[in-house]
Amino acid sequence: MRKWLDPLFTAWVGVVTHKLRSFLTILGIVIGVAAVITLMSIGRGAEAQIISRIESLGSNLVLVRPGATFGFGGIRGASGSATTLTLEDAEAIAREVRYIDALAPSFSTSQQLVSGRQNMNAQITGVTLAYEEVYNLQTTVGTFISESDYELNARVAVIGSEIAATLFPGTDPIGQQIRVGNNILVVIGVLKSKGAMTGSTDSNVLIPLPTMQQMIAQPLTKRGGHVVSSIALTVNDKDRAATVVEELTTLLRTRHQLSATADNDFTITSMEEIAGTISETMGTMTLLLGAIAAISLLVGGIGVMNIMLVSVLERTREIGIRIALGARQRDIWTQFLLEAASLTLTGGIIGVAVGWGTSTIVGNTGVMPTVVSADIVVLAVSVSVGIGLFFGFYPAWNASRLNPIEALRAE
Repeated sequence: MRKWLDPLFTAWVGVVTHKLRSFLTILGIVIGVAAVITLMSIGRGAEAQIISRIESLGSNLVLVRPGATFGFGGIRGASGSATTLTLEDAEAIAREVRYIDALAPSFSTSQQLVSGRQNMNAQITGVTLAYEEVYNLQTTVGTFISESDYELNARVAVIGSEIAATLFPGTDPIGQQIRVGNNILVVIGVLKSKGAMTGSTDSNVLIPLPTMQQMIAQPLTKRGGHVVSSIALTVNDKDRAATVVEELTTLLRTRHQLSATADNDFTITSMEEIAGTISETMGTMTLLLGAIAAISLLVGGIGVMNIMLVSVLERTREIGIRIALGARQRDIWTQFLLEAASLTLTGGIIGVAVGWGTSTIVGNTGVMPTVVSADIVVLAVSVSVGIGLFFGFYPAWNASRLNPIEALRAE
């Protein structure tokens, strides 16, 4: 035990003896570790926020939209730009595809909304009763569309939070009227905000689908099918999502009479797939932020090497005396290596505290979320110690190779 404690004690004495030099060396490591933890925590926080918003729609949500057809000049159309998905497709899916809990076809169009002196352009979406369950919607005030509203083609609307803020600033929207062309809609509910994301209803006005068909003529396909903008459904077991997607694809290709070589004229997307893709992308971005911050650790490591080389030069006579008294090369090498490691370990611990505090402050300001996890802390401290060992190796080796006679002559 003593053979390890003696070099460690000697290294610590060397650190404490030269306080200013040790402080400046530690400072570079502190800044580097704090930067790594802060930036990686911001990346993790952004990832967690986006995934949380997607999961608020339901991880078992599958969305079918028209699109992926070829337009003029052989240009592939964007998802949702074609008119190949119909209400009849939705009815066939409900009958023939297994493992589906709920299904909600919808038709959307952009319209000008007017209420008093306020007006705005927004999406009006005709929905079925299952829309609330499928998209996991909640109202902050009022209620969602009821069965009687749906059956009676009631002129009622459930509006998103952005619509409420724009058309009814500072007033209770419930019972207020919205004019759409020559039609009047009565607001019966305001939806809880879901933020800017795929499937968000913050800037939508939801009305019963039969009411939508009365107010705005629903387009028909060449075969007489009623065009819908999307078909959303929930799978009763997310592990069966792949099976559902496969059955959906087969059914729709058959119904749309697509040849074996033809591309799909629809797009199927699952929230689980989107969440996985975003998580992978954000993970890469987080690593990139960490790598950028790690550059400051590299600079700090170079500072460690410089300081240790200066330390060897200043303590040449001391090293010569130790060698003359019987110290082996390994003892000298171990002392300087431990000195470098202790400096970077101390800097790493302080850097963790600074980085954690900075991340907490950033998160509490509400500017952006932050998540500090154990793996980030362990990684940052491990890298800082590793840098100390790596950049301290050459000065330690250089010290252990000194000629004792020449070292004793040094002034």
